[in-house]
Amino acid sequence: MDRIDAMQAFVAVADLQGFAPAARKLGLSPSGVTRAIAALEERLGARLLQRTTRSVTLTDVGTRYLERVRRILADVEEAEISAEGERTRPSGRLVVSAPIGFGRLHVSPVMSKYLARYADVSAELRLSDRMVNLVEDGVDLAVRIGHLPDSTLVARHVGEMRRIVVASNAYLKRRGEPKTPQALASHDTIQFGAAPDWRFIAGGHEVRIALTPRFTTNSADAAIQYAEQGGGLTRVLAYQAADALRRGRLKIVMAKFEQPVLPIHIVYPTSRLLSAKVRAFIDLVIGIDAWHFGGRQFASSARMPQNGSPT
Repeated sequence: MDRIDAMQAFVAVADLQGFAPAARKLGLSPSGVTRAIAALEERLGARLLQRTTRSVTLTDVGTRYLERVRRILADVEEAEISAEGERTRPSGRLVVSAPIGFGRLHVSPVMSKYLARYADVSAELRLSDRMVNLVEDGVDLAVRIGHLPDSTLVARHVGEMRRIVVASNAYLKRRGEPKTPQALASHDTIQFGAAPDWRFIAGGHEVRIALTPRFTTNSADAAIQYAEQGGGLTRVLAYQAADALRRGRLKIVMAKFEQPVLPIHIVYPTSRLLSAKVRAFIDLVIGIDAWHFGGRQFASSARMPQNGSPT
């Protein structure tokens, strides 16, 4: 049995919590599955499963290894389908989840193009800032901004996002432009979200600045609108302020102290084969190549008057 087969046997034993049911699922003998797991553990130099007469459970090493093996097997399965040319035309119903603001501005236009291109697909776009469970909620794929805590999902990197501090030119003319994170203490600030402090990078180290905002809101639109009116500085994601920057109503400050960019991923469950409808949506996003808000060029290009909606 080769290594991929051994990995598949390990996943089956872990999922079904037994060698006999795993053997039945794989069409193998229990002794063959036992030998495959033993060989895998010997190769890794670590015990993956705890065996008793009544149960089979994962060790700590086995739990971590299982997460990685699921990704590997999903990638192998996808590669085989691609190589064998077994993809079919996208069809059926596609359910996509995305954050409310980003979904409205950037996922919805992609969905429109997708439906125009694939007439056999119907689609649902669910906008929510809540982290949904893809399997339980019946979602085919989700767009997520930020580092992913859930390693059981397959993720495709499709863009980057900056966190930026912005203010109106009128405010900066009146109060001056802060040159360091510490200088924020003497400025009016607008808090969007529940974060208790603003974080920056200075001298290679993280700097946390605790602020007492003049205005606090859970709406990015409200924070940006108040900043446009000269209310102070606010810290938002780049796409949220893109229109105001493009139209010259806001300006980015302290760009050199920004934290590393956040990744934008499309995620989908590893438990199902990547379907043609999901692959087509991912390919369309990559082809459009518009979800990159991480480059420093964003600061200058966003202030240039352009036609159309924010990108």
